[in-house]
Amino acid sequence: MNKTVVSLALAGVAAVPALSQAREITLDTKLKDYRGNEAYLAIYLTDAQGQYQRTLWVAGKKAKYYKHLRDWARGSGLRPAEFDGLTGASVGGGETLSVSVELADALIDAGYEIRVDSAVEDKRDVRADVRVPLSSAGGQAQGSAQGFVEQLSYHF
Repeated sequence: MNKTVVSLALAGVAAVPALSQAREITLDTKLKDYRGNEAYLAIYLTDAQGQYQRTLWVAGKKAKYYKHLRDWARGSGLRPAEFDGLTGASVGGGETLSVSVELADALIDAGYEIRVDSAVEDKRDVRADVRVPLSSAGGQAQGSAQGFVEQLSYHF
C-alpha cells in the first residue's frame, strides 16, 4: 500500500477527535410537590427553529405511555433507537431527577434549547413544560404554571 495513503488515513483518524469535541452536562429536573402517580418526562434537544434534534433522557419505563409526551413523541417518532439506553424510572412529586449526558461543543451557544415534556396518569400532559437555552454559562428555568416541573437547571 502506498505510504502516503496510509499516512493520510492515520492523520485523518487523529483529526477526528478534534472535530467532535464533547462535554458532559448534568441536568437536574425538580418536580413540583404534587399528589398522584409518578411523572413521565422526556428531556430533549431542539434547534434554533424549535425542531426536535435528540433525546437526552426519558423518565418512565413503560413505552406505551411515551405517546403522552407529545412534542417529544412527534419529534422522535417514538423510534426505540431514539431512546434506547436513555431511560430510567419515573419521578414522583417533589423529587429531583439528575442525569449526565454528553453534548457536542458545536451545539453550545448555537441557539439550541433543552426542553422537558411531562405527563402524569389521570392528570394532564404538558408540552414543553420547561425550556432553557443551551449556553456555555449553564442555565436554569422555572416550569410552566400548569405543568409538573418546578425547575430545570444544568451545568457543565
